[in-house]
Parts: sequence; C-alpha cells; structure tokens
Amino acid sequence: MPDELWVIGEPQGDGLARVSTEIATIVRRLGEASGRQVVGIVMGANPDRAAQELARYVPVVRAVTTPGTADRTAAASAASELAAFIGTGQPSHVFLGATPDGRDLAGMLSALLSWGVLVNALEVGWGDAAGDGPGVEMSIFGGRLLTTSAFTGTQGIVTVRPNAAVAEPLAQPGRVESHESSRAESLPAVTVLERVSEAGAALPIEEARIIVAGGRGVAGPEGFGLVQELADALGGAVGATRAAVDAGWIPFAQQIGQTGKIVKPALYLALGISGAIQHKVGMQTAEVIVAVNRDPDAPIAEYADLFVVGDLFEVGPAIIAELRQRQGGSGGS
Repeated sequence: MPDELWVIGEPQGDGLARVSTEIATIVRRLGEASGRQVVGIVMGANPDRAAQELARYVPVVRAVTTPGTADRTAAASAASELAAFIGTGQPSHVFLGATPDGRDLAGMLSALLSWGVLVNALEVGWGDAAGDGPGVEMSIFGGRLLTTSAFTGTQGIVTVRPNAAVAEPLAQPGRVESHESSRAESLPAVTVLERVSEAGAALPIEEARIIVAGGRGVAGPEGFGLVQELADALGGAVGATRAAVDAGWIPFAQQIGQTGKIVKPALYLALGISGAIQHKVGMQTAEVIVAVNRDPDAPIAEYADLFVVGDLFEVGPAIIAELRQRQGGSGGS
C-alpha cells in the first residue's frame, strides 16, 4: 500500500518558492497524523539549491537533475519524469502549490496518472470524514461557500494556495538524495522564449507583514497616493481590490482576493473596501484586520477586528500624523 506523502518543491529564481515551504509544513503534520513518511521532490536542470532549502522542512528530499530543461516551462519539463517517478515510488498523495506552474503540473499529472485532483486548498487535515486520507477545505462559488472534500480512492493530487500556513522549519535539516534523469521527454517541448520581470515593490505583497489596501472608496489613482504614504509610514506594502485594479488605478500584481493574491499579514488595513466575499477570501486569515469605511453597514465590518466609520481621506492622514509624532517627527512633515 502506498505510504508516502510527496511535496513537490517549486524552484523559483535561484532557490525555492515560499509556497513549497508552507506546503511542506502542512504535509509534515499530515505525516504525523497518518503515520506516513514525508518526502520532498525537486526536479530541474539545477535542483540542488532548491532541494537544500526544502530539506530544511522535510526529512528526505530527492533532487532529480533533468538536463536540457532550463529553457522549458517547469510543468512541461517535469511532468513525464515526475509521473514515472511516482509510478516507481508509489506515494499515496502528491502536494503542489496552487501557482501557475503548480496548476499546470497538477493537470498534466492527473492526465498521465488518471488520479483525481483537489484544488486551491485553504486547509488540509487527515482522517475523520475524509476517511484514511486528506480532507481538503476549499472555497467555491467565488468564495461564498467553504467545502471539505476527500478522494474516493487511495491516491490523489492536492494543490495548496499560498499563505495557507506559516512555514516552520525542522529542528535539524533533512537529507538530500541526488538522482539523475535518464528518461527522454514524452510530452511536447514547451520552450520559454522570453522572461519578463515586473519592476515594483521590493517586497511582494504575499510576503508583507503589513498591508494597506485600497478599494473603490479610494476614488482614483490619486487616492492610492495616500494608501502608499500610509503603507510607507507603517513599513508595509500596498494592496487593492479587483474593482480598483479593473479601474486601472493600480497594477494587477497588487490585487488581493479570489482572482488575485492570497495574503496573510500581521496587520491588514483596509481603506474604502466594502468587503465583498471575493475579497475576503484573499485576506481573511490576516492576524489583525482594521477597516475604514464611511458605510457602517459595509460587509467588512462583520469580520474586521477594528472597524472605523469615517472618511478615509480624514482618517488616513490622521494615522500618518500620529505615526510621525510617535517617531519623533522622522519622515518630514
């Protein structure tokens, strides 16, 4: 019977995507609950650095070098090799990040292995209603409902959304086992012709500890000047709702919600955001939520820890003035 749980590490730049460390933390808990071994898998032209990072979170990592794939898309270059690896190792379940590459890879693996897929997991548990397997909590219908689903068989694939957990390293790093791929590609090669990096904030909003977000109530791109000023004063990042992005007031990279980024900051300050369920899905796990809105009946009042009824163009400058006063006037007047 398959008795391993596999975490597929996603290489990013010269290292490992943060979502892989979060998934590793989740799957370690599942391993403890199920009595199954947890194994990390990293595949790529140069997997060593990412594999070493993943080994900080799982006891065993298998680094598979796949020569000639540096100019290929990650999913297409790894899918056939990983499917063969799964056939040899026989894990019970495979866990990936719900990222563009992770979703592509999960779909290819599902087709190659005839395994079911549970997608966009917000939480993952083991047993109980799920039987002897993972129970996956997902948001559906645009975030209006939360459901818990399980596999009918003994094997399956799970994609996990970023920020579903806080990454917790092992007390002692695990070991890395090196493997060399000898398989020929069985899928059509998808070649990367160009890579474009977006210039923007030094810290991605997914990693920010403080986020100041603006919605329709910001009323225009000029209003985001205040949002940015407040974020700078707090040492945080700027986020936005889909309405603000669709209006062209701020780039899509800052969008938070069902169709944007999932964030988990220590402080989420929402300015002029009504709190539609689609936005709530993206920020509801923030440790503290503070909202400023003129409408006392705005939906965000139901889940904000502190709700301020007022004009954001009055409350925002007042907060900035107070911060500057506490800092002894640093940052100018």
